[in-house]
Amino acid sequence: MRFLVRLVVSSVAIWLTSLLLDGVSLTSAEGWDQVLVVGAVGLVFTLVNLVVKPVAHVLALPLTILTLGLFVLVVNALMLLLTSWLTSFTDWGLFVDGFWWALLAALVISIVSGILNAVVPGKD
Repeated sequence: MRFLVRLVVSSVAIWLTSLLLDGVSLTSAEGWDQVLVVGAVGLVFTLVNLVVKPVAHVLALPLTILTLGLFVLVVNALMLLLTSWLTSFTDWGLFVDGFWWALLAALVISIVSGILNAVVPGKD
């Protein structure tokens, strides 16, 4: 159940970010196809965050401590770029125009995800 909530929150956050930022876009589709694209990109992003992100956090721990936690935003941007790269091999996907757009998108996704996690009923 927790995985599904995480998947929906990530998908909605990526979709809203693609609407807000010009440098981040999803494959254009109509109707239910767009929902499938958003869901598929959210699934890839969620899996990247579950598998790769913990390893990246451990490897980046010295820089995270040195920057008082700000390097976590860079790690999040790299996870977004990895998601963009992984989905580039398909006909659907997420497109990020560069590292700075990924950094800004990671900030927006973090804020939107935080708001959505506060609204969605969870463990408590």
